[in-house]
Amino acid sequence: MKKPKVIAVTGPTASGKTKLAIELAKKLNGEIISADSRLVYKGFNIACAKPSLEEQEGIPHHLMDIVEPETDYSVGNFYDDAKNAIEDILSRGKMPIVAGGTGLYFRILLENYNLPRVEANYTLREELELRDKNDLLKELESLDKITYERLKESNKRRIVRALEVIKTSGVPLSEMELQKEPEYDVEWHIPEINSREELYDRINKRVDIMLEAGIIQETENLLKKHGRIKNIVDTIGYKEIITYLDGYTSLEEALDKLKQHTRNYAKRQITWFKRNPALKIDY
Repeated sequence: MKKPKVIAVTGPTASGKTKLAIELAKKLNGEIISADSRLVYKGFNIACAKPSLEEQEGIPHHLMDIVEPETDYSVGNFYDDAKNAIEDILSRGKMPIVAGGTGLYFRILLENYNLPRVEANYTLREELELRDKNDLLKELESLDKITYERLKESNKRRIVRALEVIKTSGVPLSEMELQKEPEYDVEWHIPEINSREELYDRINKRVDIMLEAGIIQETENLLKKHGRIKNIVDTIGYKEIITYLDGYTSLEEALDKLKQHTRNYAKRQITWFKRNPALKIDY
């Protein structure tokens, strides 16, 4: 049987994914499904560059503003919600366009990765989160060398989840992640960027725009409404502004850190997406 066609728009932060996805949606009678692990949260707007209604240009967007920040929205939740959105869009004769920068979301939805379904073990997760990242990596290396090699440059949250799955199931994660046949005929797109320097310049300018748009007020409002929950204090954008609000850094220092952390995140994204042979990244 012929597989349903899906458009994928991905790449590093600040590369122009939103603009490209909207252009494609207009051309192909499409609707956009967000593949961003932070845009699912209500109120995560300026710091996460969530497109406003005006910026969406009338194109329907799915999987944005769907849960409160207190929710532990997993990659499994994304897979289920995104599949439902794809089927809904296809049923109405329109083109699904999955757009965002969370590499794991694309891997489990559109590539040949089979997602292990292991229930969350919150007690174990809390214990792991108290430990140093390097200590966690050493344990991961001893339990699952293959997964260690894949995740050694990842953030602490992903390392914790890998250990949680391994220790809960008693099976190395690499043995669970059996390949599957991709479910869709995927056409991959990535915004054109001429150099790493151009991307970093775009990131720096975006942070300046965030300041003008009110990222400080947004951070204060989220803290007032939700408190210092993990999904706020661990999110790039909020965590740097919090150091300023707490008096540990000047505003200039906080913004410099935000730019640096975002550039580092973009580097990790580039490394991830270069593994996909359908994406041509030469910067």
